[in-house]
Amino acid sequence: MKNQLLKITLFSIKGVQMRTFHITWLMFFVCFFGWFGLAPLMPTIRLELGLSKSQVGNIIIASVTATIIARLIIGKLCDTWGPRKTAVRLLVFGSLPVFLVGLAHDYTTFLLFRLAIGVIGASFVVTQFHTSMMFAPRIKGTANAITGGWGNLGGGVTNMVMPVIFAAIVGFGYTSAEAWRLAMIVPGTMMLIVAYLYHKYTKDTPNGNYDETGHAKSKSTKTDWRVLADWRVWALTAAYAMCFGMEITFDNIASLHFVDSFGLSQSSAGLWAGVFGFMNVFARALGGIMSDKVGAKFGMRGKGLLLAGVLFLEGLGIIFFAQAASLTVAIVSMLTFALFLKMSNGATYGIVPFVNTKNVGLVSGIVGAGGNLGGMFFGMLFKSENITYAEAFTYIGYMAIATSIIVLITRFQKQKVAAETEIDGPLLSPVA
Repeated sequence: MKNQLLKITLFSIKGVQMRTFHITWLMFFVCFFGWFGLAPLMPTIRLELGLSKSQVGNIIIASVTATIIARLIIGKLCDTWGPRKTAVRLLVFGSLPVFLVGLAHDYTTFLLFRLAIGVIGASFVVTQFHTSMMFAPRIKGTANAITGGWGNLGGGVTNMVMPVIFAAIVGFGYTSAEAWRLAMIVPGTMMLIVAYLYHKYTKDTPNGNYDETGHAKSKSTKTDWRVLADWRVWALTAAYAMCFGMEITFDNIASLHFVDSFGLSQSSAGLWAGVFGFMNVFARALGGIMSDKVGAKFGMRGKGLLLAGVLFLEGLGIIFFAQAASLTVAIVSMLTFALFLKMSNGATYGIVPFVNTKNVGLVSGIVGAGGNLGGMFFGMLFKSENITYAEAFTYIGYMAIATSIIVLITRFQKQKVAAETEIDGPLLSPVA
C-alpha cells in the first residue's frame, strides 16, 4: 500500500499515519478502561450484591465472552466498512452499557450488563487492523505491539484510578453502593470523547477513507473462510489464548486475589493489580520489536521460536506466582510472568499480519477472539468451588508451557519476511 510509513516517529502527530497511530491506541485504552473499570471495585460490588464465588466467576466469564463473537464481527467490518467507521460506532454504542451498568441491583442484571460491556473489547481488532494499514511490513510488528500495549495499559490504569474515583465520590457523601455506579460515568464519557477524535482526525488508509479511495468497492465482500483451514492461524489463536487470555483474566481477578489471599484493602489491591497492567508501557512493544528484528534476520521461523520461548517463560512465571506464600514473592513473580506474557502478546501480533495478507482483518479477529476464549475458559477455573485461585493459576501455567510446544513445532513461513522490505534506518524515531 502506498504511503505506509517506514519508521515510527513516536512523539509526533504529524501526518495521518502518526495521528492514527496515537488515536487508535488511545481508543483501545479507553475501551480497556471501561471494559475493566468494574474489576477493581468488585470487592465492594461483591458485598453489596451478595455474590458467591461461582457468581463472581460467571461475571468474569461474561466480561470476556461477548468479545469472542464481537472480535470476529469487528474484524470483518474493518475489511468492509473501514476501521474508522467501525471504531466510532463501537465507541458510541459501547459506551451505553458502561453508562447504564449503574442501574443493576441484582446478580442477573449486573451479569447482563457485564456481558454487554464486553463487546468493547473488540476495539483491539480495530487497533491492530488500523495500525497495519498505516505502516510498512518491516515495522508492522513493532507498531502493532506499541499500540496494543499502550491500549492494554488501560487495564492497569483503571485498576489504579477507579478505586480513587470511587473513594472521591464516597468522600462527597455518597454511599459505596452509589459510588461504584457513579464512577462508571467516567469511562463512558472518555469513550464518547475519543469517538469524536477518531472520526475527525483519522483516515482508513494513508491515502484516504475507503469511500474516497474505492477500497471497499475494489475488494470482494465475500468472507474468505479458507483461513480457518490454516493451522498457523489456530496455533496463533492458542498462543493468544494463553497470553492475552491470561492478561484479561488477571485484570479481572487480581484485586480479589490480593484482598482474599493477602488481606489488602481494595485500594491497595487495585494499586498492585495496576502495576501488572503498567508493564504494557514497554513489555508488549518489546515483544513486537524483538519479533521484527528476529524476523529480519531469521524470517518467520525466528518469529515463531521467539513466541514459543516467551510463552514458555510466561508459564513458568505463572506457576511461581501460584506458589507465592508472601506478598513480596507474589509481586516479584507477578512482574516476571507479566513481562513474558506481554511480550508474548506483541510477538503473536508480530506474526499475524503476515499469515494471510489478503485477510488481515479476519485473521486478526480470529486470533483476537482466541484471547477472549482463553479468558472465558480460565474464568471457569476461577469460578469452581473445588479449585482454589492458586490451583487455577498453576493449571494455566502448565497450559502455557504446553502451548509453547505447539508454537515451537509450527512452521509459519519458510522465507524471510524482510527479503522484500529491507529498509535502512531505525524502526523507531523519537521525533518527526
